[in-house]
Amino acid sequence: MDPRAVTRFGDLTDAAAAWWGDREALVFRDSRYTFRQIATEVDRVARGLIHVGVRPGEKVAIWLLNCPEWIFAMFALAKIGAVHVPINTRFRTVDLGLVLERSSATTVITHDVSGPVDYLGMIRELVDFDDPSGDRRVRSARLPDLERVIVVSDRRYPGAWSWPDLLASASTVPPATLAARESAVRPTDTVFIMYTSGTTGFPKGVMRDHTMLAHLADRYRRLQSTERDVFVNYLPLFHIFGYIEGPLGSMLTGYRQILTDTFDPDETLDLVEREGATHIDGFDTHLKLLIDAQEARPRNLSTLRTGVIAGGAASATPLVYRARKVLAPLRHLTAYGMTEVGATISLSFLDSTEEQACEASGAPCEGFEVRVIDPDTGLDQPRGTPGEVVVRTRYLMQGYYRDPEATARAIDTEGWFHTGDAGILRADGHLRFVGRYKDMIKVGGENVDPTEVESYLSTYPGVSQAAFVSYPEARLGEVGVAFVQVVPGASVDPDGLIAFCRGRIASFKIPRHVLIVDELPMTSSGKVQKARLREVARERLG
Repeated sequence: MDPRAVTRFGDLTDAAAAWWGDREALVFRDSRYTFRQIATEVDRVARGLIHVGVRPGEKVAIWLLNCPEWIFAMFALAKIGAVHVPINTRFRTVDLGLVLERSSATTVITHDVSGPVDYLGMIRELVDFDDPSGDRRVRSARLPDLERVIVVSDRRYPGAWSWPDLLASASTVPPATLAARESAVRPTDTVFIMYTSGTTGFPKGVMRDHTMLAHLADRYRRLQSTERDVFVNYLPLFHIFGYIEGPLGSMLTGYRQILTDTFDPDETLDLVEREGATHIDGFDTHLKLLIDAQEARPRNLSTLRTGVIAGGAASATPLVYRARKVLAPLRHLTAYGMTEVGATISLSFLDSTEEQACEASGAPCEGFEVRVIDPDTGLDQPRGTPGEVVVRTRYLMQGYYRDPEATARAIDTEGWFHTGDAGILRADGHLRFVGRYKDMIKVGGENVDPTEVESYLSTYPGVSQAAFVSYPEARLGEVGVAFVQVVPGASVDPDGLIAFCRGRIASFKIPRHVLIVDELPMTSSGKVQKARLREVARERLG
């Protein structure tokens, strides 16, 4: 079967193995796997998971840095009808406990130690590993659903399953048992619950079913992806961007995935040159670091064909134009999307104009209706006027796990999902992402697009990155406060930066205060946590 016709995640690796066989599919450090080898590993993990007792519908948390075992586990769990729950590797004990509790996870797959981070130590703070019976069951009063821990390590820990022991146990499960589990999976079953990297509040668990695969076909048509492509994936697999473009994209199109455990711009560019990479993705934060690294030490990037950039915001526009020169011959597509709605809501085309690719966020994807509304009235905004982006599609999430109230707030009675994002529908039909609607600022009745101000502030000498947020003020309602991260070795005078704005941008857009910070608080997906900055402004300014 052509992998692009597959309707269930668990069938993808077998279909890809039959279609592309011994072509190389995955590279991670010194390890290389063909499509056939990945399918074999997925089946071993699936049978091992059956042996240790993972049942259909159970929630299994994957708390791993990018690695091949992450990919084997996600497909194996889908194959046996379990639900995988990716967990942000930046989470620590408190955050981890909340996700495990809210997801009702029965199993967690994790590292013992990676670098300075003791993952197993944090697990031990939440559960009891003492197990005199030897049945490798963990216990926790706080997490009554949690039964087992699987450690991706050659070391063995009492009360936990090691990865080698999990694989060895696969031989006790007949292939027919795995086949029966696989045949019982329906495309409408929940396949994963992904806790979004929201910039406000604790992430909510987005439930997605297998039907998301059909939506991705349009994405890879626009990218014109084939088995000749090579994708360098430094995006975290626990985030929807790296998840769909890495393991799913490789299995659907046959391209080779070069996986790294973290993002390092020099390593990325070296891999592009050494592996003949054709495709990279990212946010504007990745672009800036890649540009800086290429200018500092140029590489041969002649194979670099395309990629997806989450662009459109005014603050990123100069950077995206610059990337087309410094990272040439890269001709990126620009996109806007989120976990709840398919994955990609809008995406440009390879033949889009440079202006469309750098100053917009793409045209709506196949199967998507997109509107921009006034959130107060619910009426459509005129073309070119900012409002809230709402989306209707058959690829909508199943809902937020165990949170029907939040689901009802997000999806109205006519099936429109309210993104909470501000955007503009342009005359050419392309959408432009502006920012979180809550991040929009109204100064004395005038609407201010924060990304526009951030873009201007970033042109000031010495400014590495800027974030513009609201601050309450009695007369005007609110004013703007700029947080500025300075280029190493440079200095920025706050009063000088404010003076730089006078006479050049509208007075209501000029920041009332400029606060210098060592770094901006970011989510795992590279978004600035503006809710946190608003708190900091109140703390520092009173």
